[in-house]
Amino acid sequence: MQLTEKLEFDHDDRRDIYDYVERHGSVEPERARRSLNMDHRAFGHHVAILKRDGILTETGGDLRVAYEDDVHDEFEFDGVTVSIRQAREEDLTGLVGVIRQAIGDGTYVEAETVADVVDHEEVLLRHNELESRMFFVATVETEVVGWVNLVVSEAAKLDHTAKLTVGVLEEYRRHGIGSELLERGVRWAADNGIEKIYNSIPATNEEAIDFLSDHGWETEAVREDHYKFDEEYVDEVMMAMDV
Repeated sequence: MQLTEKLEFDHDDRRDIYDYVERHGSVEPERARRSLNMDHRAFGHHVAILKRDGILTETGGDLRVAYEDDVHDEFEFDGVTVSIRQAREEDLTGLVGVIRQAIGDGTYVEAETVADVVDHEEVLLRHNELESRMFFVATVETEVVGWVNLVVSEAAKLDHTAKLTVGVLEEYRRHGIGSELLERGVRWAADNGIEKIYNSIPATNEEAIDFLSDHGWETEAVREDHYKFDEEYVDEVMMAMDV
């Protein structure tokens, strides 16, 4: 199922099962059945249909929302192999830590907000009637070292746009990982009918602004004194790119 696919169910029980799994990210089937107070036979029947239709999948014994994007890219620098793939729910704790470590002094407020929301909800990937959320991660061996995140509103007037954040741990920068992640995010946006992507950055984060500018992003607006860091007001630079 594509993350931007509109949700339609022909049975209320199937919608309830999907909503429960989507809300929890990954759940053992029996736990879901008990929580929804469904008969064993009916629950199994509805799950089978959801799996058949590519809406749910079962991995490691847990039910999850099925997302179609499973492309796995690899490249090397200095003998180190970097993999870029769709994030998994088990990446959650490590990914939140990477985002917070990568933003360092907190001058990437959009990314900090993403980390806070994911940490609070305890779910990485989302697809519901309010919004869709996709993550791709860069890994070295089994460790997450960077990410790109896109959030798409399901509102009809906004579902052609997405908010994007991207970042890499300091020790892995300047090796092209950020560029590969950004390209992966843009490619996903194009494949899913997104026409424009946005990113907002404090004016003091010149490295991030230069990075996006070098990759074809343009400044669309500046909101004066939008942020306040240590009693100092900082402008917000609103950047965008047509996909």
